[in-house]
Amino acid sequence: MTGREDKNANNLFFLCSLIEYISRKTKNHRNVVVNAIGRDALQHIFDLADVYHCENMDKLSFELTKKHNIETGIFDNVADAKYAIPTHWDIGKVYKRLIMAINKRGNKSLMDALSEVYNSWLSRKIEDFNSSVYYESPEYLFQSYLAGENL
Repeated sequence: MTGREDKNANNLFFLCSLIEYISRKTKNHRNVVVNAIGRDALQHIFDLADVYHCENMDKLSFELTKKHNIETGIFDNVADAKYAIPTHWDIGKVYKRLIMAINKRGNKSLMDALSEVYNSWLSRKIEDFNSSVYYESPEYLFQSYLAGENL
């Protein structure tokens, strides 16, 4: 382990932050971006995240949007926000923690856990910047995910 977290945690943090960044740029729900990129490409980005993080985020976002034919949507949670907007890094950390918890608890691969989380009801709650769900503790989010509802 180099740094405060292990490589998988750092790579997942970057991947989740990138998903958030692309989703904001293309005005899509996060699951739309995840499903458009697909499991294999997400795994590739995860595996090379230590290289990709040196890239310009706009450039990388543009290239992935074109490569995976991600259309511009109509979901603009940034424009709809009434309060301070968390950064894509902030939201990346929220998703990373939840995915890591599910990965450890359910003996699922990180990519399976990632796909599950982004395609869940909780992802829609996290991406609502007019609620406080993304500010909740990692344990609260994890337990809510397991329960299938906000606790």
